[in-house]
Amino acid sequence: MTPVRLPAWTATLTWKSACFIVVMCCSLAAVLGALVHVEVTRQTVATAREKALGRLLEVSRAYEAGEPLPRGSWLDPVGLPPDLRKLAVSGRRGTVVADHRGRPTVWAAGPADGRALATTVDYGQSARTISGLDNAIIGSSLLAIGGTLLVGAFAVTRVTRRLHLTAAVARRITQGDLDARVDDPRTRTPSRHQDEVATVAAALDTMAGSLQSKLESERRFTADVAHELRTPLTGLQAASELLPEGRPTELVRERVRTMRQLTEDLLEISRLDSGSEVVESDLHQLGRLVRRVVRASGTDSEVVVVRDAHVETDRRRLERVLGNLVANAHKHGRPPVVLTVDGPVVTVRDHGDGFPEYLAAHGPQRFRSGGKGHGLGLTIAVGQAAVIGARLEFRAAEDGGGGLAVLSLPGH
Repeated sequence: MTPVRLPAWTATLTWKSACFIVVMCCSLAAVLGALVHVEVTRQTVATAREKALGRLLEVSRAYEAGEPLPRGSWLDPVGLPPDLRKLAVSGRRGTVVADHRGRPTVWAAGPADGRALATTVDYGQSARTISGLDNAIIGSSLLAIGGTLLVGAFAVTRVTRRLHLTAAVARRITQGDLDARVDDPRTRTPSRHQDEVATVAAALDTMAGSLQSKLESERRFTADVAHELRTPLTGLQAASELLPEGRPTELVRERVRTMRQLTEDLLEISRLDSGSEVVESDLHQLGRLVRRVVRASGTDSEVVVVRDAHVETDRRRLERVLGNLVANAHKHGRPPVVLTVDGPVVTVRDHGDGFPEYLAAHGPQRFRSGGKGHGLGLTIAVGQAAVIGARLEFRAAEDGGGGLAVLSLPGH
């Protein structure tokens, strides 16, 4: 049996608070209404019984004096309740609230020579009074519940609005906006008492500031290290050119080139992290640009143009993204490598083992690679794509296996 799925709004704090307020108000109104109803009914019935017994005393005196019985008094009347008749015949007096000729009536009966002498007192007005009181209790309870619900909803909405703001700021921080702050007014004055929401907001702002400072410190450290390495690596590369030809020399030159490329990649990542990149956009034909990237890569890659498009973008950054994707496809995948242009979307596919699960799920991570390399090429590709307003996704190819990188550019 499929469980019933409630709407999403039933999980909100506002809805739960409203339900709690309504339940508590209804319970309180029911208890108070029941107490008032019971007490008023008890007092009303007691007054009516006393009045009926007083009238019965007058009727008994008239009966003993041989005078005619007052109106509404009888000897062994037909409508007398059986229990009250039995009580009167046994020699005792009593009263009963019952209906007589369709009207609420208080019966009073007592002994009269082995028979039942009875009289009646109209109870209709008292019954109408109790009914009116019940209606007043219900009406006032509904008004009280409505008023309490409005006031409670207003108070809860103020709290939930602040919680929504805090959650929105947390999402912005998660997406990389480390300048986002809740800035709750209650946290600005240290002497002012703070509620729980303000405490959470202050903690989130403090965490964001600390995280921003830490990341900025790490970025500066990476940039400084990469910058300081450029000079000795340049000298080391020049010195390696002077070494005699041979296998050891080739290994040294290859290592120097690798370290130099790593240094340049670290500097580029530092610039991307700083958010200070300036985009120089122009209108370009995407198919022609992709073919130029393939020619510059010197690889045996195929270009398929399904539907060409013009895009307004930074050509240098787009070429950097596509060049890194092509290089990654040849380094970690297997040929054939195919670049497909379909409107403002470019896909780069290889026929290797596909991207690692962490890469498809969370994107590239620095210094984490499925094979040779440092994992910086795809990190730079994602960063440069974000700078030009494009979206880069990594998927598994559906037919034939392999990795599929999808670059979606803003259309012109």
